[in-house]
Formats: sequence, structure tokens, C-alpha cells
Amino acid sequence: MSTGDAINTDATGVTRQAIVLVDEHDNQVGLCEKLEAHRQGLLHRAFSVIIKNDAGQILLQQRAAGKYHSPGLWANACCGHPGEGDDVGRAARRRLGEEMGFETDLYPGRQHSYRADVGGGLIENEFVHVFFGCFNGAIMANADEAADYRWLDADALLAEVAADPESYSTWFRDYLFHFGDEIIAWKPEI
Repeated sequence: MSTGDAINTDATGVTRQAIVLVDEHDNQVGLCEKLEAHRQGLLHRAFSVIIKNDAGQILLQQRAAGKYHSPGLWANACCGHPGEGDDVGRAARRRLGEEMGFETDLYPGRQHSYRADVGGGLIENEFVHVFFGCFNGAIMANADEAADYRWLDADALLAEVAADPESYSTWFRDYLFHFGDEIIAWKPEI
């Protein structure tokens, strides 16, 4: 879930990425390596992209088995962390292409904060910039990011989340609880 800039590599040569730490008003207060920020539960900047099609269905991705947290769970189209100095909207659009294999215009929605234990000793504590978009074309999901994807209408989505909440990521359940009506009602500006 990261598009942050590399800050160094570990002993195995794996690139470690910095994410932007923020205060409750989204003012930058520092940088931290991504995994360490999640171990400590530090508040950091993030984005989430919600994509709908012309039929009003919501695009869901099933997180790949190799993800560092929440593998196999269903979530919104994509999420990520902008790097220091990144324009959040451009970072979100870029990440959508990296994860789901397409680009589309994104429209800023709300900003939202949440804190959740995501298992494995990791805590998501995010100040999230939520973006909406509309897409009707071919999806070519990156298998390293998304094991699967599907479109669901609002009624089916809400019924599934109510029947089997543990199949969905904590943040997407949080979004549905706090601003699900906004997600369901959103339509592209024409």
C-alpha cells in the first residue's frame, strides 16, 4: 500500500519506503519507514480510491496473498501512501494504475481518519484522502497487488459485509460505517 520514496534498503537489499507522518490536521510532522510506522501505529497520510461504473456498482479488489497485512480481504479499488512532496491526487491515480491496470479521472471526496488493528502486530492509523472515480473499461489487475476483483451493487455489498464482515478490510468496513451513504450516492460530475 505504498508509493512513498525509498529511504534505504535493508540487509537483504529490499527497498524500504518512507511514509509521511502527520498530525490530526494532515500537517507533516516527519517521515518513517512504512512497516515501522505500522508497528508503532503512527498517524500517517494515505489515500483510498473508490471506483464506480455507470451502473453504480462499486469496484472491489481482493488483496493479494503476499500483502504485508490484510491479505485475501476485500477492499476498495486501491489504497496507498503518497511520498513526501507527492501530490496526493496524482499519487492515487498512479497507484490505481499500478494495482488495477487502468487510469481514470479522480475526484476528491472527503478526508477521514481511522485507527485499526490489522493483525500481525500492525496498526493502521491513517489520515486518508478519499477519491472517487468512474470506470467502465477493461481491468488488468496486478497479481502482486490484487488476487481478484469484482463489481458489486450497493445492496449486495452491504448484505455481504453484514453477513461476513471478516472477509472485508477493516478500513473499508470503517468507510461504509462512517460514510457509506456518500459512497453509494456518489456519481461522476457530467
